[in-house]
Amino acid sequence: MSQSLRDARRWEEAHAVIPEERPLFHLSARTGWMNDPNGFSFHDGRYHLFYQYHPYDSHWGPMHWGHAVSADLLRWEYLPAAMAPDMPYDRDGVFSGSALTLPDGRHLLMYTGVAKAVGEDGALRDVQTQNLAFGDGVNYVKYERNPVITAADLPEGGSPHDFRDPKIWATADGYRAIVANDHPGHGGRMLIYRSPDLEHWSLETVLAENERRLGLMWECPDLFELDGRTVLLASAQDMLPQGFEYHNGNGTFCMLGSIDPETGWFVEGSNHAVDYGIDFYAPQTVVTPDGRRVMIGWMQNWDTCNLHTPSTPWFGQMSLPRELSVKNGRLYQRPIRELEQLRRDAVAYDHVALKDGEISLPGIEGRALDIELEVAPAGELYNRFAIRFAKDATYHTGVSFRPRESVLKVDRKFSGSRRAIIHQRRAKVDHRDGRLRLRLILDRFSVEVFVGDGEKVMSATLNTDLSARGVTFFADGAVEMNVRCWKLGD
Repeated sequence: MSQSLRDARRWEEAHAVIPEERPLFHLSARTGWMNDPNGFSFHDGRYHLFYQYHPYDSHWGPMHWGHAVSADLLRWEYLPAAMAPDMPYDRDGVFSGSALTLPDGRHLLMYTGVAKAVGEDGALRDVQTQNLAFGDGVNYVKYERNPVITAADLPEGGSPHDFRDPKIWATADGYRAIVANDHPGHGGRMLIYRSPDLEHWSLETVLAENERRLGLMWECPDLFELDGRTVLLASAQDMLPQGFEYHNGNGTFCMLGSIDPETGWFVEGSNHAVDYGIDFYAPQTVVTPDGRRVMIGWMQNWDTCNLHTPSTPWFGQMSLPRELSVKNGRLYQRPIRELEQLRRDAVAYDHVALKDGEISLPGIEGRALDIELEVAPAGELYNRFAIRFAKDATYHTGVSFRPRESVLKVDRKFSGSRRAIIHQRRAKVDHRDGRLRLRLILDRFSVEVFVGDGEKVMSATLNTDLSARGVTFFADGAVEMNVRCWKLGD
């Protein structure tokens, strides 16, 4: 074990944030900074989730891999940091990657190493390569023949400076990995590499190319089959809005299609945003032992993530794990069913009438809640309906719906932020004459809103003091509500 990794492990042990100051069931940084989920896998009877990690500061810095394990994807146990930037090929960062259990029982990590080098133009720039580490689920040793994929393995025009985030899987004839790469002047593209033995890798195909359609650089790819469709997930930098799609600047897209068996090319059928809220990026998926495809993402936004004070002890949390399916030409997402095991103190209200005002309902308050809500017109179509939470006399965050515009909005401008950051995001949603079903998951410092059966999701973080616990319902016009609410926690 290198001295750099020893130092990181000692630091995180000494500076770990106490449970009362972090989310209840969303994985957050053990201390310091967290971004992309890495190595999401099921190994030796437990789920493993690694993450981009700077333990020494709550702002981005030299990337390590943090590590946590869980039996149910909700109750997390921190393990020691798995990797540090301590080799010549990754001395400037151990960037994102994936994990796989090998036939001999070892846990394989495949990741991007970053080392700065002087280019032909005399400028100092990142050089990114793909590397391996092998371990037992706690301790990992980097492969002695790293890096295994370098700039020499890129197709013509590929940038060695933006070449990252391998997602590996096993095949009948060895292994495949999808890797993101920038093609300057054209934007991101996705490359498929193959290997018979993990040591020798070769380019198999250019799977997909951006041609500047969806942002610029693509990163953090995931590729899998689901419900008869091939799904390509990736996060794109510097996206331009398209109607109600892709409002995040740096956001995540889902492409549905198929792979041409002759060319290996991804034949795109459709694309859409994965999350329509403020905070979601860089997701990875895993297949559970019972066959579900589950996704987890970094619940944060690159445009707002560096505005907190240096004294903040931790920054960054993961989304709720979400079960995926493909229906009606879309990626559907539902809260992982294990969440229902955390439900307690059920409260139910049926046929609640609300007209031109705001009410609270006894028993519905708190910062860790699972709320199922049905709203419908009571007579003429109402103008606006809202639910407000993390609320007191000063603060609240809200989710509102305008049926005449078919627009659902999350709004955190009154959540206590002292910065002019992104506070609102809107999504176009389907409804039946003002009838809409929502499920809101609150966990201390976040909200995730699932629309209908999960056809759209809106995620947002909030930093409101935990003393703000109120929940209210508002209507401009007349509505009728059915509400189910559970507190969440052991």
